[in-house]
Amino acid sequence: MSRRVVITRPREDAILLAEQLAEQDIEAMIEPMLEIVRRPLNAALDFNGVQAILATSANGVRMLAQVSVRRDLPLFAVGPASAEAAAACGFAEISAASGDVEALAKLVCARLRPNAGSLVHVAGKHIAGDLTGALGAAGFNVRREVLYEARAATAFSERLRDALATGGLDGVLFFSPRSAGTFVTLLKAAGLAQRTASLDALCLRDAVAKAAGGVTWRRVAVAERLDQEAVLAFLDPGSARAPTGSGESRT
Repeated sequence: MSRRVVITRPREDAILLAEQLAEQDIEAMIEPMLEIVRRPLNAALDFNGVQAILATSANGVRMLAQVSVRRDLPLFAVGPASAEAAAACGFAEISAASGDVEALAKLVCARLRPNAGSLVHVAGKHIAGDLTGALGAAGFNVRREVLYEARAATAFSERLRDALATGGLDGVLFFSPRSAGTFVTLLKAAGLAQRTASLDALCLRDAVAKAAGGVTWRRVAVAERLDQEAVLAFLDPGSARAPTGSGESRT
C-alpha cells in the first residue's frame, strides 16, 4: 500500500520533493504552513561597495533574482538548498555553509576580509539567528535587505483535516521551527491534536523538533538534510541510514 506524508514547507520548495517521492510510490500531500509573499522595494538594491551577498534561505535567493539582474557578486549560502537555488538563478560564484547561521558566519570570516567591502544579507521578515551580529563582531559591515514575508497559515485544508481524522497518513515533514510551531497550533485549534499519536515527525535539525513539541508523536526523527534519501530512510526505521532520534516519542 502506498505511504502518505505531509510536506509542510512553502509550495514552490515542496513540489520537487513531492515528485521525487512519487517515483518511490510515496504520496506527498503539500500543505504549506508558510506562504512566501514578496515585499515591495522603495528603491533598487544598491550594490555599490558590496563584496558579497549572503543568503539564509532559498526564498531569499529567488526574490533577489526577481528584483535584481546582478549575478556577478559572490554569493554565500547558508546551506545546500540555498546554494542550489542560487545556481538555478544564474549565480556563478557560490559558497555554501553546512546549514545554519553560525556556520555561514564562520565561512564568511574564513573567506572574506572586512575592509574589502560591505555585505548584503537578503532575507525575509522573520529570520533565525543573528548573522548581522556575528559578522559585525568580526568587523564586517552587513546590510539586511528584507525581500519577502513568510505568512503563517491560519487553517488546515479540508483534505488534510480529513486525512488526519481518518488516519490516512504515515508522517509529517517539518523544515523550520516556525512551520512546525504553526502546524501544532492549527492541530490544536482543529481539535485534532490527539491524532499525532499515530503519526511520525521528521524534522530538519533539533530546533525544528523542539518546535514540533506540545503534542505526542508516535516517533520523532531529526535529519541534517531533508531530501528524498532522508525521507525514504525515515519511512524505513530499520534502515542503517535512518535519521537520528528514531523510536523517540516527544510531547
